[in-house]
Amino acid sequence: MSAKIKFIGAVREVTGSMHLISNSGSQILVDCGLFQGRRDEYFERNSNFPFDPSSVDACVLSHAHIDHSGNIPNLVKRGFEGRILATDATTDLCSAMLPDSGHIQEEDIKYVNKIHKSKGLPPRRPLYTRKDAEKCLQFFEGHPYHETIGINDDISVTFYDAGHVLGSAIPLLEMKDGDKTVRLAYAVDLGRKNIPILNDPETPPEIDYMLLESTYGGRLHASVDQTKEKLESIVNSTVERGGKIIIPSFALERTQEVVYYLNILLMEKRIPDIPIYVDSPLAVNITEIFLRHPECYDAEMDAAMRNGDDPLGTRRINYIKDVEQSKALNMDDRPMIIISASGMCEAGRITHHLKNNIGDPKNTVLVIGFMAKNTLGRRIVEREKVVKIFGMEYELRAEVSIINAFSAHADRNEILDYLKPFKSSVKKIFIVHGEEDQSEKLLQSLGENGFNAHLPTPGEEVELG
Repeated sequence: MSAKIKFIGAVREVTGSMHLISNSGSQILVDCGLFQGRRDEYFERNSNFPFDPSSVDACVLSHAHIDHSGNIPNLVKRGFEGRILATDATTDLCSAMLPDSGHIQEEDIKYVNKIHKSKGLPPRRPLYTRKDAEKCLQFFEGHPYHETIGINDDISVTFYDAGHVLGSAIPLLEMKDGDKTVRLAYAVDLGRKNIPILNDPETPPEIDYMLLESTYGGRLHASVDQTKEKLESIVNSTVERGGKIIIPSFALERTQEVVYYLNILLMEKRIPDIPIYVDSPLAVNITEIFLRHPECYDAEMDAAMRNGDDPLGTRRINYIKDVEQSKALNMDDRPMIIISASGMCEAGRITHHLKNNIGDPKNTVLVIGFMAKNTLGRRIVEREKVVKIFGMEYELRAEVSIINAFSAHADRNEILDYLKPFKSSVKKIFIVHGEEDQSEKLLQSLGENGFNAHLPTPGEEVELG
């Protein structure tokens, strides 16, 4: 039986990455991410799988971001008992991030249900709990990069560094098909060259097929130098107004990267020495995990750590775990920088900071990453005059600034450059993980550069031969 792939999640959209590979009676799930969006659709889509979870033999996980890993607790709740294969760093990160995801869902539902009760509406329930998330961790197996792992007699996987976030990988799946082997690379998400902290993306050996992200398939990022200058300008102008800079950020990678740049600007005395808070217990835990995985560092980060430097600002920046300290920040009128999760503003402490601060024109909401459709983050990016937070309406009067160059996703030119070594070998590239317009623009670019590319539809199944 020829290998087949079914495109389930993050197809012509960004969140909820999930793809099912079948071969000779085996079923392998690649990623199991949370779809993020409006609350009703979020609950419906994440609660139901278009396959029987108990029939899946293994889940291959590319990295720990919640839109790639966050629905694994639900997968286990629904009957999955197979192996979850990931890099060592991804396994460590998921041990912190998935229970945190369950805890946040429980806390957010408590807050929502208070509002529902006051309006006479029925109570909600969380998608899964912290206990559900802790249960799924027993199925994780951590592996180093470049080790070939046998899943069964017909399928193996090898992880190559994706350079996207700590522990991120391009899994290379090798599947026997009679007397030949089909080689499928999963470059979702793909990182960037010459970005601080992490190694550059690796290129696996010759491949037949590739799944490729398209988050920025039609866009270009600014240079690192321009990023620092823009960050400096935003901080200084907000401080001059006496305001706060509120930065929604993924606890994994984006927080560490923006802290890295803020630390440099402070050392170079290009911004005033105002308080900087990383208000996320998860980000604190992730920063500690960063320090345990030097195999993921680039040469500059490795040298800084060996020299006893403080590139992540752990001695200069205030890392907050306590909820009362978090609440106190909203009572403090001093200029400050607050970096808090979640990255798309859909849950966690950032929602409370936005609720308390977006109505003041002195303040700035600094967006440093992609915001998916139908998220609070996207509504802020689009500068809607009134936004809903926990079902209540708030005027958006704060300044909104955007720096896309912090993105850990490759842009169009970086993707095309990455693909050059594969031009003579890859049979077809499947474009996923991008809003439809960005996916279509990348499809066009790939065609113009001589690649055979295809943009699947949700639920489409393709034979690999």
